Amino acid sequence: MKLTVEKFKKLLEEKILVIDGAMGTMIQRHNLTEKDFRGERFKNHPHDLKGNNDLLSITQPEIIKGIHRAYFEYGADIIETNTFNANGFSQADYHTEEFVYEINFEAANIAKEVADEFNKKFLNKNHFVAGALGPTNKSLSLSPNVNDPGYRAVTFDETVTAYYDQTRGLIDGGVDIILIETIFDTLNSKAAIIAVQIYQEEKGIELPLMISGTIVDQSGRTLSGQTVEAFYISISHARNLVSVGLNCALGAKQMRPFVEDLSNVSDKFISVYPNAGLPNEMGGYDETPQTMATVLEDFLKSGFVNIVGGCCGTTPDHIKAIAELVKHHKPRVPKKQETYLRLSGLEPVILRPDSNFMNIGERTNVTGSKKFAR
Repeated sequence: MKLTVEKFKKLLEEKILVIDGAMGTMIQRHNLTEKDFRGERFKNHPHDLKGNNDLLSITQPEIIKGIHRAYFEYGADIIETNTFNANGFSQADYHTEEFVYEINFEAANIAKEVADEFNKKFLNKNHFVAGALGPTNKSLSLSPNVNDPGYRAVTFDETVTAYYDQTRGLIDGGVDIILIETIFDTLNSKAAIIAVQIYQEEKGIELPLMISGTIVDQSGRTLSGQTVEAFYISISHARNLVSVGLNCALGAKQMRPFVEDLSNVSDKFISVYPNAGLPNEMGGYDETPQTMATVLEDFLKSGFVNIVGGCCGTTPDHIKAIAELVKHHKPRVPKKQETYLRLSGLEPVILRPDSNFMNIGERTNVTGSKKFAR
């Protein structure tokens, strides 16, 4: 089944879909060495490559295929490509930025191969591939220099280019969906949206788009400071945007109030894939599949979600428990929104018919600034 935007929406109206769990957690189980990461292709690469999980789509494709298969076997409808850090900024840490297109192409190709395998085997169920665009290790909203708040390590155009190169590989490799995920800086996601739109216009295609943000703590804000509703307003204009959701940083229990907030304001479908609880003192995740499923069942009963799965620390066993749950619940119905003017900075600003007088701009005062007085 070729997945169009309309077909994807129709599926989400009919049932709750399951997205896969963590890739890194599964890779760690293989205890790979530096030699394993290098493979034959990068045998003589002059820099360390251990930890570059995205490169494994080239050097250890069978391991990545095995992980994708496990998630499909345990009930996932959607698997994500192994491309969370497959952008030029992140790959520069390993001096492999020149291979960005190839990494993404091979990752998409591998995932699509496994999806096709399952689609032929199980004719009554669809299996899809989401091309994952991660947040990068750069921020367009925050300065990496505490002594210079106005400094930025990269420009907006450079970030668009980085996402464009990644998008090119993913789409050429055959993904069904584009997923901009784990967004801690909304300006980065805007760069990704532009990159995805540019390449699709060049190719004359329209893939469904999913966007998933990250609330970093119980303050209910992204790292760049936005509330859930402000984040939603900021990206809701994106073309072919089918779902908006939350993932990572928090476990399901901690994420619940923010998922509810998003469900109350969004006219898109909602995706949720939390971590397996909060990290322990060793950085691991202790929440069992059953514990996590029990918490997520509350989301399902409350009618909050359309796509559900797992992030850090989750395994095929977690996905199996979630997949069993969703069979017994109906999908969320997107909220119909009035056509009000909706803007956002760190907070949402909505102009309603009953709104009071609203200032546009900022009050100025000549006594407060010599420069302005001049």
